[in-house]
Amino acid sequence: MREAAFIKQNKDKWLTFENVIDNKEVISPDKLSSLYMEVTDHLSYAQTFYPNSNTLAYLNELSIKAHQKIYKTKKESRGRIFSFYLKEFPLSFKKHHRNLLFTFLFFLMFCLIGAYSAAEDGAFVRAVLGDAYVNMTLENIENQDPMAVYKKMNEVDMFVGITLNNIRVGLMAFSLGILLGIGTLFVLAQNALMLGSFQYFFYDKGLLWESARTIWIHGTIEIAVIIIAGCAGLVVGKSILFPRTYTRLQSFVFGIKEGVKIVISTIPFFIIAGFLEGFVTRQTQMSDTLAIFIIASSLALILYYYIIYPIQLHKKQNINANKTHYPI
Repeated sequence: MREAAFIKQNKDKWLTFENVIDNKEVISPDKLSSLYMEVTDHLSYAQTFYPNSNTLAYLNELSIKAHQKIYKTKKESRGRIFSFYLKEFPLSFKKHHRNLLFTFLFFLMFCLIGAYSAAEDGAFVRAVLGDAYVNMTLENIENQDPMAVYKKMNEVDMFVGITLNNIRVGLMAFSLGILLGIGTLFVLAQNALMLGSFQYFFYDKGLLWESARTIWIHGTIEIAVIIIAGCAGLVVGKSILFPRTYTRLQSFVFGIKEGVKIVISTIPFFIIAGFLEGFVTRQTQMSDTLAIFIIASSLALILYYYIIYPIQLHKKQNINANKTHYPI
């Protein structure tokens, strides 16, 4: 599309948007958020097809002003929470799928390194997991209850403690992204090494299946959202390293806000994982069928919300945008 035609088709929306930002016109917060998404789409389009143009400079400035306007502190309606989780976040997360893929592959690599290291050096498991935990687990194995660690605490205390600890790990993975992403990678590597060596430890004792069917009841969601929190940290690190058309400070602010949204999205999942670990994982007598169902359902929930659903929403938005703004 020629730049002149692009401007002609969209200038009315840009002017309306600019009037709202300059307090010359009032619209609802939801409509403002929707307009902001359209303007950012136009900005991406201009970056691709009209680099170094006045149009790109104008949209870039408009996007920055809009971002500050939309996310300023305000009293939110009850429906705002549902809107965030059902539309705003999934739409915005689509552009971070490559970061998520990298984070997952990085985590998987260090899981394998952890398992391999445990296989090559028996002392590695103790170095990573600690002597106290290994000795306790060996004692549980001798007592014919290898998963007894999940039965030691009261259900509610375990649920609260595990949930808070997991949220702490997620926040750490995110916040250390400020160290150019290196801090985030360290947290991910540390947790992945623990997981890999932990699973090999049970494999070496002939208990891989029993441990997997128990641990992954809560671990499927828990590990997934730690990886997603790591993705948030890498978004922050990437915003510092690669500011694109923004100043480094502007890019960093955007990266922080995007990362915060990702972290907020994980909180309900951390709560679910904590509930499963506190109340369900301890039920080691449950059938394999039920355990597999819980694990598969947890995996399907994560894959749908963070990967499939954002793609579906993005495609739907693009179809509507093309019908409205880009007629043939």
